[in-house]
Amino acid sequence: MRIRLTAGETVLTATLDDNATARDFASLLPLTLRMNDLLKREKYASLPRSLAAGGEPRSSYGIGNIAYWSPGPDIAIFYDHDGQSIPDPGIIVLGEIDSGADALKKYDGTVDVTIEAVD
Repeated sequence: MRIRLTAGETVLTATLDDNATARDFASLLPLTLRMNDLLKREKYASLPRSLAAGGEPRSSYGIGNIAYWSPGPDIAIFYDHDGQSIPDPGIIVLGEIDSGADALKKYDGTVDVTIEAVD
């Protein structure tokens, strides 16, 4: 599934992975979240509910990853890499931003992000 993320004047497109967790996330769309900054590497926000298990948890991430952190339950969008790994239980990657994730660097602190399906 293709999605669009809009933060201020920044518009990014992404593709969700084909796993149960990503499909459950897609069922929440459209969604507007007030996203906070964490470690100058990611924007994150709490989801309205936990997502279904089904993706493979991992302790690494890449720039452009859209990921689920189950203890939150939170979603994170990684726009930079600081070399640190993600603590247990790890993240489940929901999808990948096509390009330009680093544009989120310009939003210090919080930013409202709308996420919607485009197909």
